[in-house]
Amino acid sequence: MAKLGKRTRAAREAVAGKENLSVDEAVALVKANATSKFDETIEIALNLGVDTRHADQMVRGVVGLPNGTGKAMRVAVFARGPKADEAKEAGADIVGAEDLMETIQGGTIEFDRCIATPDMMPIVGRLGKVLGPRNLMPNPKVGTVTMDVKAAVEAAKGGEVQFKAEKGGVVHAGVGKASFDEAKLAENVRAFVSAVAKAKPSGAKGTYMKKIALSSTMGPGVTVDVAEASGE
Repeated sequence: MAKLGKRTRAAREAVAGKENLSVDEAVALVKANATSKFDETIEIALNLGVDTRHADQMVRGVVGLPNGTGKAMRVAVFARGPKADEAKEAGADIVGAEDLMETIQGGTIEFDRCIATPDMMPIVGRLGKVLGPRNLMPNPKVGTVTMDVKAAVEAAKGGEVQFKAEKGGVVHAGVGKASFDEAKLAENVRAFVSAVAKAKPSGAKGTYMKKIALSSTMGPGVTVDVAEASGE
């Protein structure tokens, strides 16, 4: 077994035996153990009682975190004419149509969010096998297929987070940076949990939220009391 470094060992010892903490306690503990030289991302993972193989149990949504993510979001927009100009003015990093499709098909994906006007979907649809697995496919359900390009770009740049249940029913996302104040991180965590709770699908049976864990990029995770986090 590989020998653990002093920092890793100390972090693990700090969280040992601490489970089902309140959001405030979990945030304080995770933040205190984020001691890397870079500004670590605070990440949340929710284990849900859903089977994503069934369409009526898929969990998907979007939430605007009240204090942003702390991450510079790179946004690509599929649009033409005035809508392309609108996207550029709103701060989109990449704007195009067939040219952008060809760039992506060539293996270059230099963006974190993809937005498209409805008329562009026949082109974007050809990229399903590339963008789909990366959760980058524009979707009207989360506001990324829209004529209001300006609002979509500004929302993405302003800290909006998309989420989607993966295989095994796990939803995860970054909810801020270790440099954020504890109160702001806690507010972001509660906002994210609330959004996932509201996205409960009609086919979900039994316990919906089974487990919530919080961690930093390089630090150990701690479990959060589900009832407290969700305000039940």
